[in-house]
Amino acid sequence: MKSNFSIPFFLFLFLSSAVCHSQFVVDQVLGVVGNEKILLSDIEQEHLRMRMQGTTEEGDMKCKILEELMIHKLLLHQAAIDSIEITDNTIDGELSRRLKYFVSQVGSEAALEKYFNKSIFQIKVDLRSSIKESLLAQQMQAKIVENVAVTPSEVKRFYRQIPQDSLPTIPKQYEVRQIVLNPPASEKANYAVREKLLKIRERILKGERFSTLAVAYSEDRASATRGGELGFLPREGLVKAFSDVAFRLKDGQVSQIVESEFGFHIIQMIEHRGDEVNVRHILMTPEYSPDQLLEAQNKLDSIATLIKNDSLSFEHAAQRFSQDKKTSLGGGLLINGQTNTSLFEREHFVPADYYVIRNLKPKEISAPFESRNEHGKIVYKIVMVTRTVPQHKANLDDDYAIIQMMAKSNKQQEVFLDWVKSKIKTTYVRIDPSYLNCSFEMEGWIK
Repeated sequence: MKSNFSIPFFLFLFLSSAVCHSQFVVDQVLGVVGNEKILLSDIEQEHLRMRMQGTTEEGDMKCKILEELMIHKLLLHQAAIDSIEITDNTIDGELSRRLKYFVSQVGSEAALEKYFNKSIFQIKVDLRSSIKESLLAQQMQAKIVENVAVTPSEVKRFYRQIPQDSLPTIPKQYEVRQIVLNPPASEKANYAVREKLLKIRERILKGERFSTLAVAYSEDRASATRGGELGFLPREGLVKAFSDVAFRLKDGQVSQIVESEFGFHIIQMIEHRGDEVNVRHILMTPEYSPDQLLEAQNKLDSIATLIKNDSLSFEHAAQRFSQDKKTSLGGGLLINGQTNTSLFEREHFVPADYYVIRNLKPKEISAPFESRNEHGKIVYKIVMVTRTVPQHKANLDDDYAIIQMMAKSNKQQEVFLDWVKSKIKTTYVRIDPSYLNCSFEMEGWIK
C-alpha cells in the first residue's frame, strides 16, 4: 500500500466490499445456501479487510470467513421465506446516513467520486444492495431472538459462572437530578421559523424530495440523517400535538406547520400500519436573543437560591419548575436509557453537562449553564449530583442491569446458534470442493 494513501483506512474497508465487486472481471461461486450465493470475491474482500486490520485467527482464516458468510446467507434465505421486507425509505435513510458520514471523512463528494472513479449515484447503487442485505439479516436475527428473556435466577447463575476477568470494568458513574428551562421565544422569532418552514413546504409541494430537505434543514439531527424518518410509532410514542396531525395524514401527504413542545414541524406520512404510523418530519426551532437567554438563566438562579435556602427541595423544585417532562415528574432524576438505571458514565452525557457535573460534590447544586436537549435545542439547566460510584468491576449489587444485559445477550447467542444448527439440516447447502477440508464450528455444512 502506498504511503500517500489518502482515503481514511476504515472507509476503504467498508466501501471496498460493496463498491469494488464490479472491478472483478472473473468471479466464482464458492458456496450456495438456499438460493443465496457466496462468491470468491466475497471471501477475498473480507480476507483482505482482516489482514489489513492485523486480525489473526487460529486455523484457516478463509474457512472461518466462508462459515460466517454461510450463516449470513442462511439469515437472508430465511428472511425471504418469512417474507421479511425492508422498505425503500429505510434503505434510503441508512444509505444517506452512511454516505454522509463517509463524505464528512474524506472532505467532499467530489473526493469520494475521484477516489473510486465513480459518480455518487453509482456509489449509491453499489452500496444499496449490501445495505439491504445487512438490514435484512439484522431484522431476521432480531426476530429469532425477540422473545428471549432472562429470569433473576438465570442472571445470578450467569454471574457465578462467568470468569472474573471477563467482567467489564465500570468507569466512575454519576446519579444526577436536573431542572431544565427553555428560553422564552418571542413572537418575532416564532414568525421567522414559520416563514422558513412555509418556504420548505412549498418546495416539497413543487416536487423536491422531503427526505433531501430534511437532511439539509431539520434540527432533529437524529432523524435528519434518515431523511427525517421516525420509524413506526404508536400514537402514545409521539407528543400529542404531533400525533394529532400525523395520524390524520394520508400516504404521501404533507402537513401544515405543527407547533409542539419541541418547536415547529412539517410532517409527511410514509405509511399507516394498524395503530402505528411511519412519518418524516422537519423540525425547526426559534432563535433566541441574548435577553431571552439571560431571562432563563436568571430564573434558574432564583430557583437555585430557594433550594440552597432550604425553602424548597431540589426534587420539588424540579416537579414545579422543570420543563423537561421526561424527568420533572421524577424530581428531576435522569434515567439512563441504555441501562434503565439512574447511573451514567462520562460518555453518556453531552459535553456541556459533563463539564459541569465532573466538578460537583454530592448534593452540591451547579450554577445555571447552557446545554442542548436530545433534539439539539438550546436549554438552560441546574444540576445536582446525588451520588457517585467509583470505578469498579461489574457486580450484582451495583450493576445488576449490566449483568442482566450480558446474560440476556449470552442466552440470545445460544438461541441463535441453536437456530442455525437446526436450519442447516433443512436448508440446501453446497460448498466448492476446494473448501471441503475446512473444520467448521457448526456441524452439517458438508452434506
